[in-house]
Amino acid sequence: MWKARYPDKFDSEEKIFSHIHRGNRIFISTACGEPQYLVNSLVRYAESNPKAIVDAELMHVWTLGVAPYTDQKFGYNFRHNSFFVGDNTRTSVNSGLADYTPIFLSRIPQLFRNKMIPIDVALVQTSLPDHNGYVSLGVSADICMDAIENASLIIAQVNLNMPRVHGDTFLSITNIDFIVTHDEDLLEYNPARPDEITDRIGRYVASIVNDGDTIQVGYGRMPGAILANLKEKSNLGIHTELFSETMVDLIRDGVVDNSKKTIDRGKSVAAFCMGKKATYEFINDNPVIEFKRISYTNNPLIIAQNSNMTAINAALQIDLTGQATAESIGNQFYSGIGGSADFMRGAILSPGGKTILVLQATARDGAVSRIVPFLDRGAGVTLNRGDINYVVTEFGIAYIHGKNIRERAMDLIAIAHPKFRPRLIEEAKELNLIYRDQAFIPGKRGEYPQHLEAYRTIKDGRTMRIRPVNINDETLIKDFFYSLSDQSFQRRFMSTRLDMPHERRQEFVVIDYTRELIALAFVELEDKNILSGMGQMIREEKSLTAEVAFAVRDDMQNRGIGSELLAYLTQQAKREGLLGFTAEVLMENRPMIHVFEKMFPPIEKRIDDGVYRLVMRFTAGA
Repeated sequence: MWKARYPDKFDSEEKIFSHIHRGNRIFISTACGEPQYLVNSLVRYAESNPKAIVDAELMHVWTLGVAPYTDQKFGYNFRHNSFFVGDNTRTSVNSGLADYTPIFLSRIPQLFRNKMIPIDVALVQTSLPDHNGYVSLGVSADICMDAIENASLIIAQVNLNMPRVHGDTFLSITNIDFIVTHDEDLLEYNPARPDEITDRIGRYVASIVNDGDTIQVGYGRMPGAILANLKEKSNLGIHTELFSETMVDLIRDGVVDNSKKTIDRGKSVAAFCMGKKATYEFINDNPVIEFKRISYTNNPLIIAQNSNMTAINAALQIDLTGQATAESIGNQFYSGIGGSADFMRGAILSPGGKTILVLQATARDGAVSRIVPFLDRGAGVTLNRGDINYVVTEFGIAYIHGKNIRERAMDLIAIAHPKFRPRLIEEAKELNLIYRDQAFIPGKRGEYPQHLEAYRTIKDGRTMRIRPVNINDETLIKDFFYSLSDQSFQRRFMSTRLDMPHERRQEFVVIDYTRELIALAFVELEDKNILSGMGQMIREEKSLTAEVAFAVRDDMQNRGIGSELLAYLTQQAKREGLLGFTAEVLMENRPMIHVFEKMFPPIEKRIDDGVYRLVMRFTAGA
């Protein structure tokens, strides 16, 4: 029907491509939306007519599969220029045979509109026309519509397998200059399956994401693991650039319903899709899925309109000051700025928003650390020091927002791979990023025992998180000690001295976990986790006992925090085969003595110069 109505649009490929001239800039649809047949046909035409297409510049966001034009034999005909470096063009870019244009994805349409990058030809792939004569750009909206609107010549591959996707994807057949009908399977994206490391990172990220958050997640094995760990969440929303296979699972499971979104409520919004055939079938004519232009999805001011916007992006390397690169390894271009900077900035501006940067702690099979003193020479700073709230590796979570350089350096060292931490400490000292006398215990003795993290419920019904102290907790410890009243401070340390300088604080954060445990108790107050109590046990070398002590903030006392801390320490002591505790308590410290008496009846007491010397034996029920 359409061929009969518009015969001029259905010419031979030879005649269609003859409209492409020397020096033209040719835009190609993104990733899985790439018109494979059309691109291959164009290259075949150039091969058959080597003088017809000369110095043409082929442009796109990202090529996933088809890139024959990067072959050196076509250097006379084509020059590849990408806004994001893909696997199959990386070698060409880094060897100088192709180009990379670094730019925020949200700003690319403006380049087309103001003719800084004029588009002469747009090669796109679309769905079949509907009864009104409209085709859908399907899996690739992103910058395609902007390229089409600014192109002099539009050539579309109409493909039965391209889904009809709602949103800003529709184009009237009357606006297309030439149509090539060819049905073929869309390109599919098959990232490596999550492994133990990425799954651990995913679990950490899931602990930061809250019910009702609107999320953006990048691509690859890491995002897949993150999304897979969100299955226990509820009422999540999606506002992202990339719609993926795992997002489909979350929508089907009811985890994502977009009911709490501030804008586009009820809709999952994205710019393009990379997935498998089942993913494309799911988004086909699905009214809860809308694809919009990248100038909308990636606009930080639009992103910020979603309350509780949570942007989750990966990096290749981060330095101890908080600068991160996601686009290059030293001076070798690896990917691109992409949309991570857009979303990280938008989420920072969002009410209740947060940014999460994820990376595996090492690269090259564990040979190098991704956490470094400063970014490698030549590396692009994709995210600056102010863009990041959380950094997550398989060794934990670092919250660096609002932290000074010393604090964030220690936070990041704490989540680096243990074998690289001693060197990072030494390099940070040499660079004056941390205290020159910063202590550190290498090896297993100083390795944070993540498995000892636990949760308890206190008297008022609130949940209390208990975890071992970490090397980066010095500021927390400082604030906790100085929150205590003079009386509580003196009772805890049995001294008239009321200061806790750096030299003393180190003794509480740099510990040998094989003989000592300091447990920190956090309770949520006014949407903030407050360090409310601290417990300590030190193993005594000549007996199967440990010396124990604890302290609770004055304004948090009488809530059961001390009792829960002591119960937690008892549990850990029993696991190590200890038979009891000893303690020294001022006679006037009745609250602490009461907790001990309640937990360990009976107690052996001996008074010496106003101090109780206590011996507490574990029983089957204690």
